[in-house]
Amino acid sequence: MNREEAISIIESTNYTNFNEMAMRVFSYQTENVHPFQLYQKLIGFYPQGPRLPEWIPFLPISAFKSQVVIASGLDAERVYSSSSTGGKGPSQHYVAENSLYQKSYLKGFELAYGKPEDWCFFCLLPSYMEREGSSLISMASDLVQRSKDPDSGFFLYDHAALYQLLLKKIASGQKTLLLGVSFALLDFAEAYTLPASNLLIMETGGMKGRKKELIRHELHKILSNRLGVSKIHSEYGMTELLSQAYSKGDGRFFCPPWMRVVVRDQLDPLGEDLIGKRGRICVIDLANVYSCSFIETDDLGIVYEDGSFEVLGRLDYTDIRGCNVMVG
Repeated sequence: MNREEAISIIESTNYTNFNEMAMRVFSYQTENVHPFQLYQKLIGFYPQGPRLPEWIPFLPISAFKSQVVIASGLDAERVYSSSSTGGKGPSQHYVAENSLYQKSYLKGFELAYGKPEDWCFFCLLPSYMEREGSSLISMASDLVQRSKDPDSGFFLYDHAALYQLLLKKIASGQKTLLLGVSFALLDFAEAYTLPASNLLIMETGGMKGRKKELIRHELHKILSNRLGVSKIHSEYGMTELLSQAYSKGDGRFFCPPWMRVVVRDQLDPLGEDLIGKRGRICVIDLANVYSCSFIETDDLGIVYEDGSFEVLGRLDYTDIRGCNVMVG
């Protein structure tokens, strides 16, 4: 699959032709992505192959810790890595065409919030800035550069400067997005309060071991009360994906047209997709055309009839099943 075909996956996929495009990507990856092909053989799935996306197996996300997940014959243009929280080592995502990532996050953001050029971006992402290879930092940096507001930028621990600039933007009415990791937003909210405004605050999740874990509802209540907004937005993404889903404050995440989330039974990864029931979140991200678009995550959630989903937490026994047979 050449670059033009890969980009067209993002540009031409919509909610009605998703299944067709997913099968096209699945066929390509089954033939060209060795770890995905190997996993199918190990579970006795390959070479029969599915006829519908509902029957596609999902590669356990732990494969990205032990395998080079990239189509054969391609070199990585960028290698993104996760934090190694939990002591299990980082995941590494070998990205053959970084332009696919850029195309995905820019179009995804525009579909949800409009053109990045119209926004002022304040980024409070210390844990990501303090290590190499963060895909979130790459995305946020590009959004900051595309913003026409000269005040857009990153704040490590300079909360006082951030506070003053937020007051300035609130007074001017400029569309402003404060993007932050959960623990950093809590630190800021403990030190400062803001007046009621249309400021958009978006958390990326994760305490990264810095604070006690809170359920999303508790976190959002604290942040909204302290920072003067009615709702807290959220971003659902990860190192192993090239696309993001967004929640506009009601706990429900919505995917762009080339991304879909399904839930399957935790003990039956090849079982049917569950609607309205708790299970393991599995993601189809067609932007991942040169790695793996079908990923079984370590997250617990619910998918609803309209395709939106809710994240309920993390599974605590990951790496026991699935890709442990691929380690080595």
